[in-house]
Amino acid sequence: MLFIMSGHSKWSTIKRAKEAKDAKRSNVFTKLSKNIAVAARGGSDLDTNFKLRMAVDKARAFNMPKDNIARAIKKGSGEGDGARIESYLYEGYGPEGVSIIIEVLTDNKNRSVSSLKHILSKHGGSLGNTGSVMWMFESKGEIVLEQTEISDDDELKIIDAGADDIVKDEEVKIITNLDNLEQVKNKLQDNSFVVKSSDMIYLAKEKIDTKDDEKLLKILDALDDDDDINNIYTNANI
Repeated sequence: MLFIMSGHSKWSTIKRAKEAKDAKRSNVFTKLSKNIAVAARGGSDLDTNFKLRMAVDKARAFNMPKDNIARAIKKGSGEGDGARIESYLYEGYGPEGVSIIIEVLTDNKNRSVSSLKHILSKHGGSLGNTGSVMWMFESKGEIVLEQTEISDDDELKIIDAGADDIVKDEEVKIITNLDNLEQVKNKLQDNSFVVKSSDMIYLAKEKIDTKDDEKLLKILDALDDDDDINNIYTNANI
């Protein structure tokens, strides 16, 4: 069954504003470069490496310079200089027992874990054990469209392309089965939809409400400010 969800996510709104601000600095480019470098391990050819193509498309959406993208690909494929970037997933808790999955891309695991523990404890959270919250989430594909509004006809085309869900808040996001992500993206583009980005996400099976949204927003904001933290997923309805 397909669900079309509308509304305004506080965290989504704040994150978009932060990304626009960070794009004027180097913060967002640092994260995008790491994301490209990790994806490039599967090969430097965009035509054959779908993960790399997704990472590069996301970088282009933020107007990341071509030279920066090329350097990140070389670094990931072993042609460039610098320490190897590794990807790690951590599970933890925020205020009111909210579950959080944190994706870290780093060349220094000890530094990143120390920083992560500090941020969580400072804002009323804690780091969990492997498997402590992962069971509450499922891996999905997410496609973000350039257009912020869609018609009823557009919705039918998106459904026909193989979407599981359509989320309409600050952006139009299409949720897919992870195995079908590339196929759905291609079908959308064939139907003249402009794809801003596509990625693998962890989607909470059930959302929970919190009494104090501001406390949770503070911890998410602090995590997002860390250059080593690439993505944050939560089961909070925020």
